[in-house]
Amino acid sequence: MSQLLPLFFNNLFPILLIAAIGFSLAKWVKVSPRPLSQVIFYIFSPVLVFDLIENSQLSNQDILHTFLLTIILVGSVGLIAWLVGKLLHFDRKILAAVMITCMFMNAGNYGLPLTNFAFGEVALAFASVFFVVDSAMTNTLGIVIASSGSMSVWRAFKGLVKYPAIYALILGILFLHFKWQLPSGLDRTVTLLSNASIPSMLVLLGMQLASIRLDGRLVPLIVTSGVRLLVAPALAFGLTQLFGMSGPSYQAVVLESAMPVAVLNTILATEFDTEPTFVTAAVLVTTLLSPLTLTPLLAFLGA
Repeated sequence: MSQLLPLFFNNLFPILLIAAIGFSLAKWVKVSPRPLSQVIFYIFSPVLVFDLIENSQLSNQDILHTFLLTIILVGSVGLIAWLVGKLLHFDRKILAAVMITCMFMNAGNYGLPLTNFAFGEVALAFASVFFVVDSAMTNTLGIVIASSGSMSVWRAFKGLVKYPAIYALILGILFLHFKWQLPSGLDRTVTLLSNASIPSMLVLLGMQLASIRLDGRLVPLIVTSGVRLLVAPALAFGLTQLFGMSGPSYQAVVLESAMPVAVLNTILATEFDTEPTFVTAAVLVTTLLSPLTLTPLLAFLGA
């Protein structure tokens, strides 16, 4: 216990404090989270994706292993959520909501600062690759799953062209591959926007939590919380052993996999009317529970 308390206050407390500021802003000043969520979705998030890829210093093998592991992990978690949802006879919309909340974690606005605090810049580089892949999957596969509750899969795929993070991902890969450099003025602009992304996301998280209502979705909420906070990191641990990862790469991947439900899921759920109340509740509950699971996990990983 004496080891866990410093781990919590040094690594988790600063993140939760920023979210609490956002919560207070929405609760008492009555600021709407919607405009900020749109700015993050259309500006901050894609710029952050581009910046992380463009400035990656990892080897091709490091990137490939982390890339493949993240895809396998997210896909496996989605399959587990789908199987459990089918066994429990969830309807189409709640099944889609459970899948996205189980699959897509707060790898950016929660995972990146926590990884940096706990394990330093080398682990942060691996965590950045994890976040980029997870972000890309959220903005592609996540959109398809979220929209499947209200539209056809083909129509959902056609709707992907609207989302700028996809173009940021492609552009970042091109810059990395060809070693292109932005002009100084543009590079500073990207850096400023990228630096604003994580604190903005944490403030948004708190603002969104202020409007939570729990409306009788207890069983799906238990499923999401269990899969997201317990099953996913256990699965990630097994995959890192299979891929032969150790040190910072192993620490980053397992820690990222254990993050609570991503804030971006609430935006997807709202955009496509995929049980947004439940999804926002899942963000709240897993975020509140996360210190109980992440603190011992940090100790296990050697923070």
